[in-house]
Amino acid sequence: MDTTTITTPISELRPTLDRLRAAWQAHKPDRAQRSADLLRLRQALKRRLEAMAQAIAADFGHRSLHESRIADGMAVLNEIDHLRRHLRRWMKPRRVGVGWRFLPARAEIRAEPVGVVGVISPWNYPVNLALIPLATAIAAGNHVYLKPSEHTPRTSAFLRELLAEVFPDGRVALAEGGAEVAAAFAALPFDHLVFTGSTAVGRKVMAAAAPNLTPLTLELGGKSPAIVCDDYPLELAAARLATGKWFNGGQTCIAPDYVLVGAARRDALVQALRTQVRARYGQVLAGNEDYSRIINAGQYARLQGYVDDARARGLEVIELGQADPAQRLFPPTLVLEPGDDATVMQEEIFGPVFPIRSMRSLDEAIDYVNAHDRPLALYPFSHDRAQVERILRATLAGGVCVNDTLFHFAINDLPFGGIGPSGMGAYHGRAGFDAMSKQLPILWQARRSGGDLLKPPYRQAQWLIDLIVR
Repeated sequence: MDTTTITTPISELRPTLDRLRAAWQAHKPDRAQRSADLLRLRQALKRRLEAMAQAIAADFGHRSLHESRIADGMAVLNEIDHLRRHLRRWMKPRRVGVGWRFLPARAEIRAEPVGVVGVISPWNYPVNLALIPLATAIAAGNHVYLKPSEHTPRTSAFLRELLAEVFPDGRVALAEGGAEVAAAFAALPFDHLVFTGSTAVGRKVMAAAAPNLTPLTLELGGKSPAIVCDDYPLELAAARLATGKWFNGGQTCIAPDYVLVGAARRDALVQALRTQVRARYGQVLAGNEDYSRIINAGQYARLQGYVDDARARGLEVIELGQADPAQRLFPPTLVLEPGDDATVMQEEIFGPVFPIRSMRSLDEAIDYVNAHDRPLALYPFSHDRAQVERILRATLAGGVCVNDTLFHFAINDLPFGGIGPSGMGAYHGRAGFDAMSKQLPILWQARRSGGDLLKPPYRQAQWLIDLIVR
């Protein structure tokens, strides 16, 4: 695999987009081509799963090969399978009623491809969050221009080689480079643009796209809360929270960002989380092949700043392992009872630091969630259906997973997307296919139509007007 770091000249971005659009206009992909493209992509990725996992691990310094196979391999293969399985039905025009006033006309909605879809993907799941939007855009009949993260250059090289094998250069192109290239890329007049990343950068992408009125899907982040109700077993809650929080070293946009738990059960939850860490990763993290590193020194320093700030405020900080900055090894770390003035509660953590706050009642927990930006994900834990429904009615999040974490992302038919600061629009499955298509409404008028009578002088059609205006 070619691991040469490449920076695409900004001057080449617009000509590449124009080439992709011209190729699309000359031959808009039919169902056979879309399905064949997706199958070739699946086969090529399946052959390279080990190389993919190794490339990601090299970019991270160390990342669990198993987690890469699950989150970046299985997730993409699963989505491609779903797209191919349902493509014929999704492409079929949908008949809609016209109502008795407009009979005998008929109407339909067609899902038409829009042209060239831009995809700006992040570093945390660098294959998943590049290829799932790309595959969805291909399924919808579009061409794709992909800009992967500069923080995972080896994975970008992997994607470059993979996509060059699968697609002709007029159908899919890849741009590489840092923030300057990304800014210019976002400003291109795409027919649709998908961005996955932080809320702060999402605002910049939206501003860059605004002059072109580019339709956007923004998959952002935020502070996704977990609420552990008093009836839920703490050991099971801790196990599922540990999976959500420390998978990929916490570098997951839908990781539980903080947990709210009844004051009387807080210490027991802390102990249960400690037990989970020891069972999963052992006493010495440095030798554990399943615990992922922080992507780079800058992100490590940011996380360390949260912990240093918590200690400076006199908060109890519990490190469930030994840190090693040289390896960018940041241990699972609990911060107890932080206030909103603590920096760990002001921004999305995106790492293995886990704040725990006590609550006196479920109402208090709901009020706390509602006092902050609407999150990308919400995790209620309770076997009491009434309590869960109470949380669902009183709050609003991008997505909800009840009595677990993360797994709603993997359900193909559940739209994935945030709301407000946590995102705009959604994709996965049918939601993504529709988002990257134009839902084209078509009215087929009959040879004879009552509308032919609705013209001045209206008194001649008074009987018809009286009939329809009632």
